[in-house]
Amino acid sequence: MNYSQKLSIKKNITVGLMLFALFLGAGNIIFPPELGQMAGENIIISMIGFLITGVGLPLLAVIAIAKSGSDFELIASRVHPLFGIIFTIIVYLSIGPFFGIPRTATVSYEIGIVPFLPEILQNSRWTLAVFTILFFVITVLFALNPTKLVDRVGKILTPVLLIVIGLLALKSFITPMGEIGAPLGSYVDNAFFESFVQGYLTMDVIAALAFGIVVINALHNEGVRESKSLVKATIIAGAIAAAGLSLVYISLGYIGATSMEVVGLQENGGAILSIASKVLYGQSGTMILAVTIIFACLTTSIGLVSACSQYFGKLMPKIPYKLYVFIFAGFSMFVANVGLTKLIEISVPILLIVYPLAIVLMLMSFIDHLFGREPIVYSLALIGTVIVSIFDGLKAADINIPIVENILSFLPLYEQGIGWLVPAIVGAFLGILIHKLKKK
Repeated sequence: MNYSQKLSIKKNITVGLMLFALFLGAGNIIFPPELGQMAGENIIISMIGFLITGVGLPLLAVIAIAKSGSDFELIASRVHPLFGIIFTIIVYLSIGPFFGIPRTATVSYEIGIVPFLPEILQNSRWTLAVFTILFFVITVLFALNPTKLVDRVGKILTPVLLIVIGLLALKSFITPMGEIGAPLGSYVDNAFFESFVQGYLTMDVIAALAFGIVVINALHNEGVRESKSLVKATIIAGAIAAAGLSLVYISLGYIGATSMEVVGLQENGGAILSIASKVLYGQSGTMILAVTIIFACLTTSIGLVSACSQYFGKLMPKIPYKLYVFIFAGFSMFVANVGLTKLIEISVPILLIVYPLAIVLMLMSFIDHLFGREPIVYSLALIGTVIVSIFDGLKAADINIPIVENILSFLPLYEQGIGWLVPAIVGAFLGILIHKLKKK
């Protein structure tokens, strides 16, 4: 077999659509409508900021994994082997039982169940509890015995979900629900950076770092193994996935931006999309969207439970895979019962800490040949990042330390939510300087 073969156009598209399906999850559906509603007339500049963290950086993350030829743990281990294990565990727990998996259930409930409940039950904890039990029982049944059925369901549901979103967007363009409203809150004066940080909530950068190995394995199966060919094929597949995600985000953002007059201010994007589908297409539109979202989220849940169980099974093989499935599904069911709005609120402080570290690690992997992958360079860049990101997370959790806040406020871009950027760059340069002095 020619291990540096080029993929045909058809196979490039196939891998690109597979990557798109991996990215398209609960977070990709619920955050753009809310952003559109809050951004209003600032939707264009807001969407640019959101696309950078929601599309651009995940694309770079997948390319970084392809460039490394292995998984994310290998990149993180360039700091230190122990850090590699610990940070990879944090990444898997974030996209797994702490936030990612529970969110699939809460989004399914918010869009697929709540619109059909009597008003008296719409805020009931019992209905959410019953739904999450059923949701995760089905998840466990499939995750215990992973088959091609889940893969097939995903291949069918992804195009169906795209068609449903496309029809909603088309109707909202032809017969808008209302005029694009005025920007609200932070989107009035800080639309770009607010949206940039909101892109963290999709969790796609850390998801890309975790499942980048899936793309590599898919390309290996097609006979692409030589490093340059692997990276090139990943870039093409990534560009296809990025184009699809961008269209979805822009469409959903526009639906949110034109919804305020009719839908009113809602507490999350799931509620906005659910009400908008009823306004645009009546009860039938709500039902089609509901069924599609539930099955798409269910497929994502099965995939994430399986992926987390496989990783921890490799890390701690004494515990069998099937037990991990029960542990992760059971814990996710418990977390999901806090509800979608509360889950998002809890996840924000953690993601404000983890996301910058993942971004810096990923970006450093592209330039580490310049300093011989010296751990000191990685370490100092990450120390500069984590000092700021920890206090960003505390601030988001309403834990304020005035002395620290006063010091950090002098950092460029701190008020915009990315004060970690300059310390990361300074730390990297200091690391490179120490590396060069050691060589001399």
